[in-house]
Amino acid sequence: MMFAQLGNFESNLFDEFRRFDQTLDDLLGRVAWPVTGIRSAARGTFPAVNVGVTPEKVEVYLFAPGLDPKKLDLTLRQNLLTVSGERKIPVAKDADYYRQERFDGAFRRVITLPDDVDPDRVEAKYQDGVLRITATRREAARPRQITVQ
Repeated sequence: MMFAQLGNFESNLFDEFRRFDQTLDDLLGRVAWPVTGIRSAARGTFPAVNVGVTPEKVEVYLFAPGLDPKKLDLTLRQNLLTVSGERKIPVAKDADYYRQERFDGAFRRVITLPDDVDPDRVEAKYQDGVLRITATRREAARPRQITVQ
């Protein structure tokens, strides 16, 4: 009976943390310097990035609608993947904007990849506003099953 109440306490506590995090985002998300916290990038960082790994590969997803994929610059030096480019948002000259939340301008993201990524086996595809970069890991670095005899 005592532990049943603990589960409810944990749920309420995490709800409070989520509300506190949202409040901090609302208050500090407008400042000019990067705010570190629970998220890995400051609010407004463009493009948003997801990185996933498997024993065979690393996949990087950049959510970047409205880009010309031919104008993107991707480099991999050592284990640092750099993606840069520019997004231009058309602006109506006769309109007065009182709020603009879409990112416009030059951007650059640097993502650290695992050391075992093979730089000769990296592919990039841009489709439906998502840049997907797949980097294959070196064969020698992949986990192997060892049979005990």
